[in-house]
Amino acid sequence: MITEKTRAEMREIIARYPQPRSALLPMLHLVQSEEGFVSPDGIEVCAELLDITAAEVAAVATFYTMYKRRPVGDYHVGVCTNTLCAVMGGDQIMAGLKDHLGIGNDETTEDGKVTLEHVECNAACDFAPVVMVNWEFFDNMTPDRARKLVDDLRAGAEVEADRGARVCTWRQAERVLAGFPDGRADEGPSAGEASLAGLRLAHERGWTAGGNVAAAAPDLTTRSATPEEATRTAAETDTTRAESESRAAEAGVGGGGRGPGNRPETPESGAENADNAGNAGSAGSADGERGQR
Repeated sequence: MITEKTRAEMREIIARYPQPRSALLPMLHLVQSEEGFVSPDGIEVCAELLDITAAEVAAVATFYTMYKRRPVGDYHVGVCTNTLCAVMGGDQIMAGLKDHLGIGNDETTEDGKVTLEHVECNAACDFAPVVMVNWEFFDNMTPDRARKLVDDLRAGAEVEADRGARVCTWRQAERVLAGFPDGRADEGPSAGEASLAGLRLAHERGWTAGGNVAAAAPDLTTRSATPEEATRTAAETDTTRAESESRAAEAGVGGGGRGPGNRPETPESGAENADNAGNAGSAGSADGERGQR
């Protein structure tokens, strides 16, 4: 059952958004932090507070794979089996964990500690094969190291992610995703060797962002002292990038200014463009016909 405390926190989440229904995603994370999954009761409460139908809530909960419709153990272990991780050993890691834990995909061990699931790309291909525990990264995994990882989790040992904080429980992680920080955002390293190698190369060779536009590469080797400093640094970086892109457009770098994609149209080029548009339309129609057959 969803408690009154959780209902109050849901209202707090709703108050953060100009449109109430925009709060649905963090509200579903909050449901998972209490129930361990998106429960039928959680769906009904979200629908009630947002004044939408339960069907609308369920449609969102079943669309995103981060929302689970069955109870999850204390530790959700996701093994990437997408192309690169699979080639680098992800399939072997998944098969080894199934055998070691005695469970299949999307199943939980009898002690309720580990839920195992194969997942799609974790956007960490430079660290393949990758395993995630409650959304924390474990890089360059091997079958042996993966078995030790789940054994440590089941034994209650403190486990540190390769890039990120100490691993907390599934419900604790879901509460953070709902927008209630645990004060550990800056715990642990944020970047690994593979990511920093490109940054060092850019510094050594004097490469800058935006082609001919002068914009220094950010220094990702150090961490901000406080969350506020991190937020301020990110905002300053975004502003600098936006200004650089504006200057690039004005100077004709990239897509701005006069170039092949921005030629002034002449009568001849206009006719040529019209012919090209007609050919493209015909090709699109042919593709559509083939798709319908």
